[in-house]
Amino acid sequence: MPLSELNGMKKIGLIAGNGKFPLMFAIAARRRGLDVVAVAIKKDTSLLITPLVKKVYWLSLQEYGKMFNVFKEENITEVIMAGQVNPQKLFYKNVGDETLRHLLSNIKDKRPDTVFGAVADMLAEHKIKLIDSTLFLEEYLPKKGVLTKCTPDEATWKDVTFGFEMAKKIAGLDIGQTLVVKNGSIIAVEAIEGTDEAILRGGRLVNGGIVVIKVSKPNQDMRFDIPVVGPKTIKYLSRMKAVCLAVEAQKTLMIDPEICIREAEKRKISIVAL
Repeated sequence: MPLSELNGMKKIGLIAGNGKFPLMFAIAARRRGLDVVAVAIKKDTSLLITPLVKKVYWLSLQEYGKMFNVFKEENITEVIMAGQVNPQKLFYKNVGDETLRHLLSNIKDKRPDTVFGAVADMLAEHKIKLIDSTLFLEEYLPKKGVLTKCTPDEATWKDVTFGFEMAKKIAGLDIGQTLVVKNGSIIAVEAIEGTDEAILRGGRLVNGGIVVIKVSKPNQDMRFDIPVVGPKTIKYLSRMKAVCLAVEAQKTLMIDPEICIREAEKRKISIVAL
């Protein structure tokens, strides 16, 4: 949604998952004078969301269907989805209320794009528009270039180039958005376990020296499931003795970029955006 279309809007909805992403959006929206009404997920969303929004409704997955009523009662017509819901919860037997069970039983698979796309369609049925999750957060989408003072050596650049191409192909299958490579070999591919566990698994297999690539999907739907990295990512890279983190420029959200860059430089980890 272009910013021009937001003129006159006073309220916006937020489906808040875990991590700092929803907090960042809430702060940015408030700075622009918008009242944020958040639907937060019990035991997933940070409690820090409460003072950052006008109103917050805490729901469990067993109360999923109430989300639509919340937004309707609050006269919300545009909603942002920020932060993850633990994808493994989709495989629990008691996954949610009748609305969520119906949604999951009527989709062909449980890939993120399929699930979140179905959520977007259901919101649309309730006359609620799901909009770009990076709204107001453009400054956290790195532009192309080497972001750290330390730059990759020739061998690392080869792994970055090789890994980026492979990662885009795997992301296109909606398997995962993170790839771990070393010396021209694919060491680990992210699946449902998430980025951090993929980094740990890859690092342990080859005892460090890894290059980690994080990309968006081809034709990435910026409304949901966009790639995110942050200080926690750098911590795991350091633990696994990684040499480089490569992200897709202007398609990857970087949480606390100054901290990421500072901590990476301390550990001689280069960060590049392609």
